[in-house]
Amino acid sequence: MTTRGSRSEKVKRIFHQFDGNRDGGLNREEMAALVVAVNPRVKFSDEQINAILDEVFRTYAEFIDPIKGLTYDGLLRTYDDGAGDVDRDFDALGLELNADEAATTTKGGSEASSSSITDDRAVEAQKKQRTAAWAVSPNHGIVFDETWKLVDDLEILVKRLKAKQEKDGRLKGVDNNNNADAFSDAGWSRELGPSTELSDKRIFWEESSHDYNVFVKELGVLRSKADGARSREEAFDGHMAIGRVLYEHQLFKEALVSFKRACELQPTDVRPHFKAGNCLYVLGKCKESKDEFLLALEAAESGGNQWAYLLPQIYVNLGISLEGEGMVLSACEYYREAAILCPTHYRALKLLGSALFGVGEYRAAVKALEEAIYLKPDYADAHCDLASSLHSMGEDERAIEVFQRAIDLKPGHVDALYNLGGLYMDLGRFQRASEMYTRVLAVWPNHWRAQLNKAVSLLGAGETEEAKRALKEALKLTNRVELHDAVSHLKHLQKKKGKKNGNGNGGEGPFIIVEPSKFKTVGEKTTLRPNLATALQVRAFQKVTRLGKCDVEAVRKEMRDNDVPVSYSGSGGPTKSIRKPNLEEILRRLLISLKPETFQGAIKAINERILSVLDDSGSGRVDMGMFYAVIAPLCGGHSDKRKRVAFEALLWRPVNEGSSQITKTDADKYIKLLRAIYIPSHGMSEMLEVHGEEEADSSVTVTFNQFLAMFEDPDWGFGIMSTILKLENNDRNRHGNHVCSVCRYPIIGSRFKEVKARFSLCNQCYSEGKVPPTFKQEEYKFREYGSEAEAMKAKCVCFSMQSHKKPIAT
Repeated sequence: MTTRGSRSEKVKRIFHQFDGNRDGGLNREEMAALVVAVNPRVKFSDEQINAILDEVFRTYAEFIDPIKGLTYDGLLRTYDDGAGDVDRDFDALGLELNADEAATTTKGGSEASSSSITDDRAVEAQKKQRTAAWAVSPNHGIVFDETWKLVDDLEILVKRLKAKQEKDGRLKGVDNNNNADAFSDAGWSRELGPSTELSDKRIFWEESSHDYNVFVKELGVLRSKADGARSREEAFDGHMAIGRVLYEHQLFKEALVSFKRACELQPTDVRPHFKAGNCLYVLGKCKESKDEFLLALEAAESGGNQWAYLLPQIYVNLGISLEGEGMVLSACEYYREAAILCPTHYRALKLLGSALFGVGEYRAAVKALEEAIYLKPDYADAHCDLASSLHSMGEDERAIEVFQRAIDLKPGHVDALYNLGGLYMDLGRFQRASEMYTRVLAVWPNHWRAQLNKAVSLLGAGETEEAKRALKEALKLTNRVELHDAVSHLKHLQKKKGKKNGNGNGGEGPFIIVEPSKFKTVGEKTTLRPNLATALQVRAFQKVTRLGKCDVEAVRKEMRDNDVPVSYSGSGGPTKSIRKPNLEEILRRLLISLKPETFQGAIKAINERILSVLDDSGSGRVDMGMFYAVIAPLCGGHSDKRKRVAFEALLWRPVNEGSSQITKTDADKYIKLLRAIYIPSHGMSEMLEVHGEEEADSSVTVTFNQFLAMFEDPDWGFGIMSTILKLENNDRNRHGNHVCSVCRYPIIGSRFKEVKARFSLCNQCYSEGKVPPTFKQEEYKFREYGSEAEAMKAKCVCFSMQSHKKPIAT
């Protein structure tokens, strides 16, 4: 260790080395030369240099001469404060003390200063998401000299491992530099958060190799040295530094071990929990990541003002980890907290807007995204999500302008290009849509959805041959059944086109729409056209939400095992209500098998269709008894059990608890809510009636049998459920080679056969009243076949009846 005397002499030599004009001060140009010289391995950008100098000149303003710059005393103070290591910088410059100066050096002495303004920054300088002056921050720098030795040794080990794996061809790097602006920013906070080098070039180490095992053993030796430090604080410093180096080299599993050890040494320190959370998120362990961020949040909140500045970043990263689990409503809460604590945190506002868009709250999303863009006008991702929100609100022309702005900012922005293509498709501008999808494929050649949509847009533009080629390309990328159906559809169109050219059809379109009164049914099992139209919409909602995958028994168990405290609404009535994020947690348990992105789609649909009705006042709270009763009819399980659980959910409400009957008021309200939510044709009037009626006599009660009668009423109840059950059982059935005579797609689900003209329709075309223009009749009679087996059976019965009518031969 150097003494105070030798240290001051070394600082003086360094100072004179860079005081080029000999004016007794280091101006910004001279200080920049010093920073670069002591870090020969690092290529600093002008922005990084300026950030470092700004921090130094601000922190040591009392030692700054307005004309000359940083004085010798100021440079000495930076080293005394632990913002630099004299010995390391002196050696890096290749300087030597003369005999007189060397005589002042003794073997004993005070400790050298520790975390370097340059060397620690050298590691971080190339990381775009770090604050430029990280190294001069006393909160995050390396504190002990022994830690530097560990870092140096670790760098050597990593360099050796990298060289060996590159030589053997086992190190896999996925370089995305060409597509650096292709995807929306994940939004991680700059302070302590993962840096964008992960998206620039993700490295995949071969962990099963012998070299890697040797590296792990040698790393264990370094960890043991850190554990053997003279104090708990020094051991913590060592493990944090080891973790940081490993993280920078994308050795995330090993970095996590170090950060976990640091958590054990100082459980109340925010930094190791935060870094461990980052590692876990990168490793795809979103739940564990969330838990670590919650620990970081707890430590920050209990640590007083020391970590107050980090709270917004913790909230943001916590929100991102929740989104990784699919918990978008919960993520909104944390993004909101971050934006409240730091109103200029444009990333928090962008993430809040994106999450609000993800749950279907478009107006709130637009407000947050516009605020983010106001703070950062060149934020392409915010422009992209703002345009998507505007499109969802029907403001298409403005949405096109905003999408184009996002593309101008980042010409290869896949999300903006893809979504703009979808918008053009919705507007019928198929040629422009195909251009957008072509640009998506130029950036991301394996984007099968873009390839499929390109084919559809080309088909809409009348370029059938080009559409066929695009479909074939899509088939090379994925083997999904939808693509095979689309190819079959194109073939039918080609045949139809040939016939049309030969015979003509009087210049009419591909179908005509017949009024409902002309559609008749044959047989009791054939579904009425209006009922099918409504049931198809409910079934579509059921598919999106995946409620059919949730056994209704799980809803019953949730009510039994997890009671909700009673609260009182504005009208004074007791209810078991909870906030939407808490409801989202319950739904996650009920739909535990869903992937995060699928669960996000389910939450969006439920929020838009159910929660918006149940929370009509906008309080953010939902009556859980009514919610369980509303979802029960669409859950999995026998239909009788679904109705029973819906009734039990109403019994579970405070006004009915302990009774075997529900109030007539609750029963009426439930049926009206059910119809308002699931039957669009009655939605608005039912909704207004539910929320506008006066409180009825609560002494009138309803038994389960009476409830069933109300529920199954075809006109005033939810009699549509029988049709929904039929769709659940049949909507995957295929009917051999039968195609719909209107849309020309293979028939899946029920087949509706016109008994006279003998053409067939699919569910959708039948529900919309579409028939081929070649079959004009005064009325149409349809028979429904749930499967091809039913059709064959009916044909056999018909043959049998005809054979009985034959006269006996004479």
